[in-house]
Amino acid sequence: MTSFYAQLPRLPPRKAPKATPLVDANSEARFSAPPLDLSFKHIGSLDIDLSAWSDEPRVNSKGLRKTKDDKYACVSLKLNNNLIREWKGFQTFLTSLIVNPTELNWLDMSFNYIDTVDDVILKYPNLKILYLHGNSIENLKELDKLAGLPKLMSLTLHGNPVDSEKGYRHYVLNKIPQLRALDFSRVTKAERETAKTMVSLMGFGRKREKRRKRPQTYF
Repeated sequence: MTSFYAQLPRLPPRKAPKATPLVDANSEARFSAPPLDLSFKHIGSLDIDLSAWSDEPRVNSKGLRKTKDDKYACVSLKLNNNLIREWKGFQTFLTSLIVNPTELNWLDMSFNYIDTVDDVILKYPNLKILYLHGNSIENLKELDKLAGLPKLMSLTLHGNPVDSEKGYRHYVLNKIPQLRALDFSRVTKAERETAKTMVSLMGFGRKREKRRKRPQTYF
């Protein structure tokens, strides 16, 4: 029996995991780094103390680099498929994780429970891609805030109650005319022009005049 087991092939010993390489905070590597992937982490609130948070990003975040301040050198963040209901603490959360957070250009917040678009999003003017599909946004007016993101090129909102509103797509394209894709569907020049006309005809944003009450008559 001893000779039998001696003939079995043996697996090489496992190598100890390599430490995450450090880079300079201003390194250009952050622009080509993969997203910091915190999806499916059961995160319910962004207003948390990250100093006691030991959870690691998902494995597809290989290639990420950290600075000496223990922050990730990247410009993309995935927070999809969590339990997030509000934006409270978002700015602090991001600042604690990513070096130069104002350079963030891709944010995935899809499949959470968010029902508003908070003004905090305007602190990241370099955002080009924003995924908000599969949330709980109901009011078209919430989307007005996204007009303050001058570089936004791709936006998703499908799967929110708001996408069933009449004129939803035209409204969004009129508010954010530079969009190249909405809900993973390419925006054409003709569609953009149609959006201007349709929004004008449908009267979005107009204040409705109050009807004057007819004077009561007595007989």
